[in-house]
Amino acid sequence: MLKNGLILGGFALCCTGLVALVNALTIDTIKAQQQKQLAKTLTEIIAEDLHDNVLSEACILVHDEHLLGSKNPLPAYIASKDGQAVALAIEAIAPDGYNGDIKLIIGVDNHNKLLGVRTLTHQETPGLGDKIELRKSDWVMQFTGMIFNSTGPQWAVKKDGGEIDQFTGATITPRAYIKAINNALLFVENNRNQLYRSPITCEANHE
Repeated sequence: MLKNGLILGGFALCCTGLVALVNALTIDTIKAQQQKQLAKTLTEIIAEDLHDNVLSEACILVHDEHLLGSKNPLPAYIASKDGQAVALAIEAIAPDGYNGDIKLIIGVDNHNKLLGVRTLTHQETPGLGDKIELRKSDWVMQFTGMIFNSTGPQWAVKKDGGEIDQFTGATITPRAYIKAINNALLFVENNRNQLYRSPITCEANHE
């Protein structure tokens, strides 16, 4: 038994070391891929001709558990042109998705016009709730160009009296998604000037 235990222990130690080695060798590659995907997503929601700075490097951390759906700080990216802030892309979480949290990122200009929305992560049901992914459906594209008005009625799915289509057979996912967009845009409207004056903080504090 002692011999078998030592063999098993040695095997487990070797496996742990191998995993640690692979992780160490691939961490830079993984980070590079993550940055590449981030840059692609940011370009999709804030067109390059709207700004002249590198969005992924103009990152701040923001926090509002009620409006952004997270206890932890989330990143926002400030788009500027000729030194003036013109828009931002902000991450938010819909905590009430059908199968849990839905993380999304929203681009909005200084006039509260939505420049784009993309889903970052989710666990929604394949074939139903996953239509929030652009590769599965163009549902998220309908938000581009919409104007947010905090003093007017909040955006809602048609089932709740709004004008936004829900999915066939699924209402919880789009309802949660739209609520997260409304809340994030309200946060931006209430804090835009402060956000634009915030120092770059993501690199040191956000993973």
